[in-house]
Amino acid sequence: MARRVLEKNTFSTGEIAPELWGRSDLNAYANGAARLRNVFIKPSGGVRRRPGIRLIDALPGPVRLVQFEFNTEQTYLLAFGDKRVQVFEDGIETLWFETTFGPEHHDLLNWTQSADTLLVVHPDAPPVRLTRTKDGDWQMTLWAWRETNFKTSQPYYKFADPAATLTPSGTSGTVTLTANSDVFVDGHVGTLWRIAGIEGEITSVGGPRTSTIALKQALPNADETVDFVEQAFSDVRGWPRSVTFHQDRMIIGGSRDLPNRLWMSQSGDLFNFELGEGLDDEAIEFALLADQVNAITGIFAGRHLQVFASGSEWMVTGDPLTPANVQITRQTRIGSQADRTVPLVNVDGATLFAGRSGREIREFLFTDVEQAYGSSDLALLSRHLIKQPIDQAFDADRRLLHVVMGDGSLGTLTLYRSEAITAWSAQSVEGAAFRAIAVAGGQVYLCLERDGKFYLGRFYEGCGLDLSITAELAEGESPRRHWGGFDDLEGVTLAIWADGVLYRDITVSGGTISLADAVSKVVAGLPFIHEIAAL
Repeated sequence: MARRVLEKNTFSTGEIAPELWGRSDLNAYANGAARLRNVFIKPSGGVRRRPGIRLIDALPGPVRLVQFEFNTEQTYLLAFGDKRVQVFEDGIETLWFETTFGPEHHDLLNWTQSADTLLVVHPDAPPVRLTRTKDGDWQMTLWAWRETNFKTSQPYYKFADPAATLTPSGTSGTVTLTANSDVFVDGHVGTLWRIAGIEGEITSVGGPRTSTIALKQALPNADETVDFVEQAFSDVRGWPRSVTFHQDRMIIGGSRDLPNRLWMSQSGDLFNFELGEGLDDEAIEFALLADQVNAITGIFAGRHLQVFASGSEWMVTGDPLTPANVQITRQTRIGSQADRTVPLVNVDGATLFAGRSGREIREFLFTDVEQAYGSSDLALLSRHLIKQPIDQAFDADRRLLHVVMGDGSLGTLTLYRSEAITAWSAQSVEGAAFRAIAVAGGQVYLCLERDGKFYLGRFYEGCGLDLSITAELAEGESPRRHWGGFDDLEGVTLAIWADGVLYRDITVSGGTISLADAVSKVVAGLPFIHEIAAL
């Protein structure tokens, strides 16, 4: 029987899911592969072995990685760990400082940056403001709302039943409030309330229906009233879930106890949420009301303000946004994961988000023909590689979207819409799991876990090993067999490239590696194998 040789000159549709291996009738089949591991797919359709991962530092525990761009020349990587943030510049740790966020907050940590300020929020912790000054100092403070002698311009809301009432014992000073239903809890002490528009601070709680409040101004009367609200964000009611900036306003999307609500600050006054009389520059507030649960999971400032919720995706319009002309329209009904914040990524005008099912990476894109957004699935042909995404970052220089999965694997998508290229491959590190990713200063940084230890590394061109460390003799030193400086990899068995010779199965002992021959330079790390299997 004659043998036919087929030429394979492109993998522009990437690794195809096994259930599609018999579908040779699909156009994607001809340009796909059965297996693409530890390779990156080029926009041209070719593949290359991925770079190795250079070890930057051992980490004290799990982290979330965040890029901080101070200016066009200075970009930092922030590693949020256990109540501390490590700051890395060009792969070198320059300092660290304390924070309020621990590992229990990593899943729902959300952030946005404007100029030299990074805002970080979590529904169970007070939001913080991180600023890097021109002098090189870092300052972390809690959010400070616009404040006068009589008002604090933060969001307020009536959490009690609409029919609930309060009766003050007087009109000024410190008075007792009596409710007709259960309203107060001990945690309300220190929170701000407004009664008939007059603000005061709760000084004590006598029970579910009584408390005392120190009024900042006199009440118009001491009559029973339904007109009362409390601060929307507190330890009692939870804190903001997501945040961004849009049209010179700060936008807050959802909180723990108000998951479907949006708040927009006054124009040009980012920490002023006073609703006022509905003038064009005043604050805006509304809820997402629909026939399904819509807990806001993320917001993104693109062509329009985009709102991603647990059940659907929305578009907020208004040019400019004002209380009178703001409109919100549901676009698609995909939904996002509510138990994990996967950063939203913009690629060529499309916003990429992880679908609620945990098996999708969706592209939220506005089409001029329909004047609406659509949500196409970028993982339709490679569903087997998408396993509960927990983090993602886009390497714009190489057109690669890296997605960290819940099982510790890393999926890499080559995305080039103008050439209709959507191609997935998968990456792995021997005995290790990927836990977080970020792109800072054009470099791809990764947090890996191996044997209960955590490491920070980055893809490094020209390096063929993972978690690699390079050591070289100073000028004038004689070659040697024993090399120290490997404490971070204590007990790990490595491969070592030394003076053109590959040494295998060398175990680090006492922070030292020992070779059979004296050498002048070593590159030590974990070996990895790349796989390319055609259909």
